[in-house]
Amino acid sequence: MSPPKPKRENLLLNLICNIALPTIVLTKLSGDGRLGPQWGMVVALLFPLGYGIYDLIQRKKTNLFSIVGIGSVLLTGGLNQLKADVFWFAVKEAAIPTLFGVAVIVSGRTKRPMVRELLWNDQVIDTERVDAVLTERNQHPEFERLLARATNGLAVSFLLSAVLNYGLARYLLTSPPGTEEFNAQLGRMNLLSWPVIVLPYMAVTMFVLWRLLSGFTRLTGLELEEIFHGAKPKESLPEPPKP
Repeated sequence: MSPPKPKRENLLLNLICNIALPTIVLTKLSGDGRLGPQWGMVVALLFPLGYGIYDLIQRKKTNLFSIVGIGSVLLTGGLNQLKADVFWFAVKEAAIPTLFGVAVIVSGRTKRPMVRELLWNDQVIDTERVDAVLTERNQHPEFERLLARATNGLAVSFLLSAVLNYGLARYLLTSPPGTEEFNAQLGRMNLLSWPVIVLPYMAVTMFVLWRLLSGFTRLTGLELEEIFHGAKPKESLPEPPKP
């Protein structure tokens, strides 16, 4: 009996806890007449921190992204308490996606590349069916080369995110940490991270995924809809290509 699949992440709850609520607290509730700069920062960071812990418990799936996300929140709070120069906040924003990009490249040279977890995901793709067809058609070597190209593309998307993170932080964060103005600027950066950073990152990632799926159809002969879960299998496996 196969182990139960982990629950899917609640995207709406993710957006509320990581974007909406922290932005509201930082921009609207951090004045001296309300929470104040220090408590405003603490309360704002509690939402993504709490969500990260909740998601780990609910989905019972420990992964690098969740752990680094929680670490990022704690690091932001630590830098704020130390009243570090805003330059270090920008470095922190750029360092995390850079580390992911490096991790993707390094893992691509191991037996468990990160691209398999991120793009070759059995919650979405019928990996068992695709793997059976690849075996039938003797296409596993070409499949590994396809994953290697996807690994490089995914690394580029993380490095692009790092550059955009750093640029946005340097542009917006101008006030000293521990002040109401800094909290408001951090809140605006949190809000603008979606259109300025996440959307370009997602565009590159979707392009990489499209190239990967196109490779699947070419190597297996399956239609695109047959690659995903829920599609009815063909009556027989596709014939292997003639030499």
